[in-house]
Order: sequence, then structure tokens, then C-alpha cells
Amino acid sequence: MVISARRLTGLLAVLTISSVALVACQSDGDINDESPPRPTATAAQGDSGASPVLTPTSNPVPDSGSELAPSPSPTLAPSQPQPLTSAPQEPPDLDQSIASIDLNDIVFDTFDGSSRRLPEADQALIKRLRNAIRPVYSPRYEDASGGDWLDPGDLVLGYVSGSGQAYAYPIKFLNFHELVNDVIDGVPLLVTYCPLCASGVVFDRRVDGEVLTFGNTSALYNSDLVMFDHSSGSYWFQTGGEAVVGTRTGTRLDPLPSSVMTWDQWLALYPETNVLSLEQGLGTPPSRYFRDPFSTYADLINEDGNNFPFPVDVDLVSDSLRLAEIVVAVAIRDHERAYPPTRIGNTAVNDLIDGEPVVVFSRGTRQVATVFSPVVEGRQLEFEYVDGMFRDLETNSTWNLGGVATSGQLEGTRLTPLPSRRAFWFSISISNPNIEVYGQ
Repeated sequence: MVISARRLTGLLAVLTISSVALVACQSDGDINDESPPRPTATAAQGDSGASPVLTPTSNPVPDSGSELAPSPSPTLAPSQPQPLTSAPQEPPDLDQSIASIDLNDIVFDTFDGSSRRLPEADQALIKRLRNAIRPVYSPRYEDASGGDWLDPGDLVLGYVSGSGQAYAYPIKFLNFHELVNDVIDGVPLLVTYCPLCASGVVFDRRVDGEVLTFGNTSALYNSDLVMFDHSSGSYWFQTGGEAVVGTRTGTRLDPLPSSVMTWDQWLALYPETNVLSLEQGLGTPPSRYFRDPFSTYADLINEDGNNFPFPVDVDLVSDSLRLAEIVVAVAIRDHERAYPPTRIGNTAVNDLIDGEPVVVFSRGTRQVATVFSPVVEGRQLEFEYVDGMFRDLETNSTWNLGGVATSGQLEGTRLTPLPSRRAFWFSISISNPNIEVYGQ
């Protein structure tokens, strides 16, 4: 794998192997106050460049016996998202005297084919790079038809609000923006995605009673996105949701229930979903999002080993799994367990974490896993996956991938979703060295 340039606008990070070229994450910002032509992805051989169109109304809705049977419509009317009404304040200078990691492990992409470690970066450079990969601060949504540009197999990071309204954040969009700050049903949340570690996590933005707003440093820690909060300027490791440099060092964000699955899976479960609009007022041509330049990235890392475009200390990574193997991690108090869908396969995993029951609905063929509490009205259910459907042994009700009973005695019942993180193993392992792997 050959790295010929870096990941942001004006530069192509081209990862070449077996004649496949991969464009890495690109900035949507203009860091030099110029307007350079936007590069386009180099297609794999045989790729016509055409993107099949998924029309939501053309997809048959599975019947009630399917694991993808749609979830019942919420009985409560969801509140409208409450975006920021003004631009967030400029953060104070980073206090580098407080840190939980070696400052040299924070590496800036300078967008000119080189990089700069944090101790070598002056304030002018730090400010110039800030939000070069533009976050979304005032998100706009459309109904499900707004996702008709997505292919059925495209991934989305999905979130369901307290009122039952679903929101889909296409990974093809998040590849280029990485952060979405929002308030949904009164919950200030941060939708995060790092394409270099396939890390999709939704966090609660509240810390000690304060609602934080997050931006992008354009730096990485072990090849993972480094965020900053506007009130303190502290730097946060995205996968862990933990401040690692600055006055908030040691503070953690609470993850919220979310899941990464294919667009057709999400749409079948939530036909009335909202989807993040391609038009966010950032001046980005929508066609820019039509390709996923990271579609073969995991294979490149797994085949070549420690050959990342940015530094990764593999000594910090447990060898329990392959570096870029997808896992879904679930934490109960101080105990966390990782579930690799590909190894688990198509199944229901009934498990205990720190004495608390957990059920994982896994679809290994698509590297998808959803996580729930199996306790319903004080009764703990046990699940199985038979004939392409999830069933509980107590009532023989069938359940969909979204944790909703679609037939049987418990029809309409919803399992309580549990917070989880989905990412490549190397990033999850670095964020929590004590994490266990299911089955090991």
C-alpha cells in the first residue's frame, strides 16, 4: 500500500493495491483562502461511476415475519431538531500542560502532503487547521425520500430519539464532515464518524451540566479523529469520547444508543425515518458524496498490517482480532465487551456484562449488530435466530433488527436499546485496553 498524499481537499490520499485507488477523507474547508478545484475519487477498474438510485417507495416492506419488518410508528409526535442559532464561539488556546497521552501522538494533517506533531505546531497553524474538515452545526433533514441518492447497501449511522423518530446519517456524507452537533427531543447530541477507523458513535454533549459544542482539529490520535470543544479548547479522542489534552482531560462523553447498518435495512425498519440532507449550506456539491472512497480500506489494512496513512501504535492494540475488523462494543459500568459480527455470524447472543443481561442481534454477513436489554416488564427474555428471524423462547414472538416484536404475544413491544460503539478493532482496543472480546 503506497501513500502518495494526504487526506484533505486539494490533496488525494491515494492508497494503491491491486490497481485499486482509494481517496481518503477530504476537507470541505478552504484553509488557504483559495478555491482549488475539488479532486474526485479514482474508480476501481470496471466501475462505471454510475450510482444506482434507491427509491424508498420502490422497496417492498417486509412482512411481519421478517427481522426487518418496520417498527411501529411512534405514538408521540417528535419535537423538531433545535440547531444552533449562531456560530459557536472561538475556543481558547489549548492548554498543553494537561494531558493523559504523549503530545507527540497528536498528529496534524497540514493538507500539503506532510504532517506536524502537536508540540511542533504553532498557534497560527492550529487555528488555520481548525474545522478545515467542516462539522455540521445546524443540521437539516429530509424525509426518507431525501435518501434516494443512496445505494441499498450504503451504510448509515442510525439514531432513534426518545419519541421514536428515526434519524439516518449517511456514512458517505460523514466521510467528509465527521461531526454533527444537534439537539433532538431535548437531548444535545453529537454524531461522530471517523473514516480512518470506521468509528461511528453518537454521544450526549452534556458534561457536568454544560452543553458542549464540538469542532474538528484536523489532527489524529492513533489514526482517529481528534475533536475539540469550543468552551475549553480541549482535545478529545473520538472513539473513546474522552478528553486527552487540555483542561477537560480525563472527562468522558456518554455514548447514546445508535447502530450502523445498510440503508435498505434501516429504511425497512424505519420507513418514516428522517435522513440528513445533502444540502447543509456548506457550498459542497452533492455529487461529492456519491462515492465511498473507504469501501476497501479495511481490506488494505488487514492485508498489509501496520501500514496506516497516519501513525498507529500497534503495541497498544490487543492481537485478539485483526486490526481493521469491525466490532460493536458495549459497556456496562466499568466493563466493556466487543462483539465482532463477522465472527459471531447471523445469531442472537444472550450475554451478561457485569451481571447485567444483554442481547446482541447480529447479522454477520453485513457486519451489523444491534444491542438491547432483554428485560421486558421485569421478565428476562432469551433469544435465538432461526430461519432468518429473531425469536424469544418465552413467547415465541418474532423480533426485528431494531428490537421491536413484529408478531406474537409481545407484538409492538420494544426492547430498550443500549449504548454502543462501532469501529475497527484497533481503535476500540486503544480506547479501552481492558475490553473483552466475546467468545475469547
